[in-house]
Amino acid sequence: MHYFPKKLDATEATAFLERIRSTIETRGWGLFAVELKATGEFIGFIGLNVHPPELKIADAPEIGWRLLPQYWHQGYATEGAKAVLKYAFRTLRVEKVISFTACINTPSERVMQNIDLEKVGEFDHPLVPADHILCRHVLYEKQRSDYLHIPFC
Repeated sequence: MHYFPKKLDATEATAFLERIRSTIETRGWGLFAVELKATGEFIGFIGLNVHPPELKIADAPEIGWRLLPQYWHQGYATEGAKAVLKYAFRTLRVEKVISFTACINTPSERVMQNIDLEKVGEFDHPLVPADHILCRHVLYEKQRSDYLHIPFC
């Protein structure tokens, strides 16, 4: 939650996890738990999320990740995001995937670049105060029609 306006308290975290579980139960996909192959230890989640239309950010599922800090900069987000991108385009056959983060979150922006998403702009996040350091966001996307040209797919 380093690049979020505030950390979730226990009640908010429980509600967030319930929304993830409910979304997967309803849609069959969502934000999936990530665990280390060797130990089965939970290290975060990577997957797809759909935002409510009133956010006016997302016109497609968002690919996102949140890993425990001790697992940052080890390639887990990139590896998992590539698998989710493949799943989104080949299995779910979505037309477009987006991803966004605060402009100062350069590690996540690098993941977006590493999975071959294209930067399409910047915007002020409607749920973050205008004077907050995390207000300005970058927006990346990938069209399904362009996906087949990615070397790792």
